[in-house]
Amino acid sequence: MNEKAQAETPEQLGFRAYCRNWLEQYELPAPPPEAESKAGTHHVSKAIMEFRQDWQKQAYDAGLVGCDYPSEYGGGGRTDCQKIANDEMRRAGTPDFANMVALRLVAPTILTHGSEELKKRFIPKILSGEHIWCQGFSEPNAGSDVASLQTFAERKGDYWVINGQKVWTSLAQFADWMILLCRTDRSQKHKGLTYFAVPIKDNLGKSVEVRPLVQITGEAHFNQVFFTDLTIHDNYRLDEVGKGWDVAMTSLKFERNAGGMVEPVSGTLLQSNEKLVIDDNLPIIQLAKHSARNGKTAADDPVIRNRIMEVVIRQKAFEQSLRRAKVSGLTDHPMRIPLQGKLVMSEILQDLSALGVEIAGAGGTLYIADENAPDGGTWPYQYLNSFARTIAAGTSEIQRNQLGERILDLPKSK
Repeated sequence: MNEKAQAETPEQLGFRAYCRNWLEQYELPAPPPEAESKAGTHHVSKAIMEFRQDWQKQAYDAGLVGCDYPSEYGGGGRTDCQKIANDEMRRAGTPDFANMVALRLVAPTILTHGSEELKKRFIPKILSGEHIWCQGFSEPNAGSDVASLQTFAERKGDYWVINGQKVWTSLAQFADWMILLCRTDRSQKHKGLTYFAVPIKDNLGKSVEVRPLVQITGEAHFNQVFFTDLTIHDNYRLDEVGKGWDVAMTSLKFERNAGGMVEPVSGTLLQSNEKLVIDDNLPIIQLAKHSARNGKTAADDPVIRNRIMEVVIRQKAFEQSLRRAKVSGLTDHPMRIPLQGKLVMSEILQDLSALGVEIAGAGGTLYIADENAPDGGTWPYQYLNSFARTIAAGTSEIQRNQLGERILDLPKSK
């Protein structure tokens, strides 16, 4: 019996067997053609979104999503079983779910801070993928310093009237709802914020406008969202007035995967088997073997081989840190590994993609529309997308500050 199995309860062992058996028998419909023409997870069309929603609904109905949520909120009522379902879905190579923003941030935030009414109304449809959510935190003048945001919610009896602008809003073009952090008191900074759930789709063309932001990849994954007298009932508020910063910190904790309720399922360009061995079939190694270098291949260049190994070693170290995070006796601070993980993995992916572009040589200048591009243009596409990863959920600079100040107890940076 392996180490993983030894640590699991009878319930968890039985659930793992169930997940593996269901995934082996489930026949996933073919994804839309455009899903295979792009390399990064940022490429989302309406057809891809519908495909992912259908897959998420099937997984939810089978009990593989929301495993640890209370049954009264649409969950499976299990204990520490979501990570098992995630393990088995990774093993099976399943697609992404429709809306990781909702699964990773919204559902656990509502579970922690929402009223009974909001929990019962929203969580089941988040888990099933029926409702798509987006996150309204950043503004043009409030990125890393989110507490400086100015989108204002004015209270009028039992209602709030919202005016302002959000930016870098992923999936807003598909969203039914948004988690929205607003200023409700201009005389205070952190304590002047309040957190809401607001309807987006039903108010498009009225009090809500979504404008796409075209990225360097040529796609428009992010958006600007404008609010003009959007009126919502006070029932849509999470926690107390003025407690928005605390609720936002809960959301960010889950975004950085400190909660671990639902983790992303898809792999990376460096994905390999679970054993601590270096697989020659790794995409970066295959690229090096098929890229010409002075009459040989890039794989024959000792410098290239060394640089590939450096990235692979970092990836393996990251995997072992994730294993350590599951053992309470090996973690001295609950936020250390989540903060490290977000920082390290985003930079590993960026360095890996940059190395792939370099190994491809002149071929690395060919993009995803070019049939001659190595690996379908995966490497330059992923490299261009990687900058979003080192910015989203807190820039690398902010992550390092948080590790220094909150984990290592170092003085605040000036």
